[in-house]
Amino acid sequence: MITDGFTYVAVLLFMAGVLVTLEKAAKGALAKFFKYVPAVVLCYLIAMLLCTLKVWDLGETKAAYSALKNNLTYAMIFAMLLRCDIRKVLRLGPKMLLGFFSATLTIMIGFIAAFLIMKRFIGSDAWMGLGALCGSWIGGSGNMVAVQAALDIAEADMGYALVIDSIDYSLWVMFLLWAIQLAPRFNKWTGADTTRLDEVSVRLTDEAKLNAKPVTLQSLMLLIGCAFLVSAVATGVGAKLFELTGFSDKATWTVLFVTAVALVCALTPLGKVAGSNEVSNLLLYAVIGLLASRASLLELGDAPAWIITGFIVLIIHAALMLLLCKLLKLDLFTAGVASLANIGGTASAPVLAGSYSGSLVPVGILMALMGYVVGTPLATLCANIMKLLAA
Repeated sequence: MITDGFTYVAVLLFMAGVLVTLEKAAKGALAKFFKYVPAVVLCYLIAMLLCTLKVWDLGETKAAYSALKNNLTYAMIFAMLLRCDIRKVLRLGPKMLLGFFSATLTIMIGFIAAFLIMKRFIGSDAWMGLGALCGSWIGGSGNMVAVQAALDIAEADMGYALVIDSIDYSLWVMFLLWAIQLAPRFNKWTGADTTRLDEVSVRLTDEAKLNAKPVTLQSLMLLIGCAFLVSAVATGVGAKLFELTGFSDKATWTVLFVTAVALVCALTPLGKVAGSNEVSNLLLYAVIGLLASRASLLELGDAPAWIITGFIVLIIHAALMLLLCKLLKLDLFTAGVASLANIGGTASAPVLAGSYSGSLVPVGILMALMGYVVGTPLATLCANIMKLLAA
């Protein structure tokens, strides 16, 4: 049994490194497996398995966990949001932004309704796990971790969130990819005009080619240093803001402060430094491993009810999106990519966009980055609404 904190963290990072390497090199059947069960999900599940088998002593390693988890989370949020230049997002145009926020709103409604329907089966405290999952389904895994930090959600509830995120999300991606063939009939039914979409796509593609920069040692060192410094400063600022306002809690204020600083920095030359995606993903795997290392698989006895809850969220989201597409005359590309930009983030929204046309990939990326911005505050809001309805 591992009792040393450094060894505990080293094992988690090594496991994540092996999984990422396998996913990158996977071919054939293994590649198909990773397509539906990505390395980040396997990282969580394997860490939970190791915890279940008592590979490390939870008491002896608690100090290392407590010292790293939140600080790495705040650094991850900063690196993640550095990619989001709000000026570029606004170039998507009103109809595509309307499509994105329609998806966001319907997902939030889906979570609240699903919680009301299923709370007697999954428990009145399930709003915490669903709140974390809402963070993932509005922005991405990074937002889920941020919401967990902001609301101090138990690791066991995070396990349920990961199970839903893996199974329900995978089926939703498959459905949206299948639905591509329905685009002509769908667009005719809604009366959608795709002229503006084509114009934006061409412009974003040309801009992306001009701004491509290589990742270097200097860029990685600068980004990691900035992310860690912002995390350290934000911890103190968050505590001070909570002390001054008395509203919410320290973690929420810290996350909001990091988000604000990152969005400002994204508009500066720092936002153009290559490597923020690599740094944020590195930190994400570290945080995911730490979270899962405190949760046991024995605590997932109610997983089937949670999986059904996730499907209820998706059904409500789909039904409301159909209605809004008809009312707002949205095309299937905008609706589908907006949905996946929320639920899948940068990992899958560009894939769906590229399945329509290679020139549309930048649109999917920008929509997903928008999810990073709004995911944490809106999911926190949704979680608090569910908390009010828990009684």
